[in-house]
Amino acid sequence: MNLLPHIEKFRHRFAELETALSDPKVFDNPQRAQELSREYSRLKELIAVGDSYKKTLADLEENRSLLKNESSDLEMAQMARDEIARLEAEEKKLSQQIQFGLVPPNRTDSRNTIIEIRAGAGGSESALFAADLYRMYSRYAEAHGWKIESMDSSPSDLGGFKEIVFSVMGTDVFKRLKYESGVHRVQRVPATEAQGRIHTSTATVAVLPEAEEVDIEIKPEDIEINRCRASGKGGQGVNTTDSAVQIQHKPSGLIVRCADERSQHKNREKAMKVLRSRLLEAKTAEENAKYAAHRKQQVGTGERNEKIRTYNFPQNRVTDHRIELTLYNLANVIEGEIDPLIDPLMTNDMEEKLAALKL
Repeated sequence: MNLLPHIEKFRHRFAELETALSDPKVFDNPQRAQELSREYSRLKELIAVGDSYKKTLADLEENRSLLKNESSDLEMAQMARDEIARLEAEEKKLSQQIQFGLVPPNRTDSRNTIIEIRAGAGGSESALFAADLYRMYSRYAEAHGWKIESMDSSPSDLGGFKEIVFSVMGTDVFKRLKYESGVHRVQRVPATEAQGRIHTSTATVAVLPEAEEVDIEIKPEDIEINRCRASGKGGQGVNTTDSAVQIQHKPSGLIVRCADERSQHKNREKAMKVLRSRLLEAKTAEENAKYAAHRKQQVGTGERNEKIRTYNFPQNRVTDHRIELTLYNLANVIEGEIDPLIDPLMTNDMEEKLAALKL
């Protein structure tokens, strides 16, 4: 693929955005201004990559010419070969970045994210696994400088979670974490197992981009709000007042509960945030279903019945079934080092989207 014309298109669009953002009137619509600013930043990076790509092509041509003309000088020829090998690897990397830049970005990629983890098959062991996943994502978020805020949880007797809902706030949160949606399976010897037998348990993870009010309109008459006392272990300040809030969305039947704040008003705000995000997920899933028949594979679509990953503790192995990737560093993964899983998933996703463009 000749990428040079595409680089010039990036440059042309970048100039248009510079002109648009220099007009104070564009900021009368904050959402539009934010969208243009994100596109501006994205294109600025792509143009820098494009400039590096063009310089790499020129350097390659120069070294190939040098190799051809200095073939009799063994030392110079070897230096040229080494430099050509380095430049070819650089060209491949930059070429991929530019090609991925041709794929229109998902408008939800830059949004904050709500994650819901629920214990599945396996009883108390699945609740403990849900807690492990929560810690894994918490440490991953911390490593990326993201902020985590708890929204609701239902602890289990042995210290795990039957369910936990939390938000993750930061740059490109949904862009990276959206691939975590699905069924996670664990194979290990539970702490409660006396005979050392390996058990298989599951937990489901739902990753929802935080919905904005313009995405989903919720009419006051469509919701029923109930106040209740938060459940949980005694002695927690949150349990001393009827501060928990439960909201039912009548048209969809969705029920959302939030009890992590002492303020009923704050719990209501959080519950509405979760409700909007769930409704947005349902709307997006419905739209995606229309085109699913034309897609060879769905990676990170949020299908909750899709077994996406297995964590095998006896073998220190983690396998992502969507791209048939197996790593033998489970100890690091469960401690939050999940980029070696997420990066290949992102690359695979972008390659499929790029192929679908048929450029």
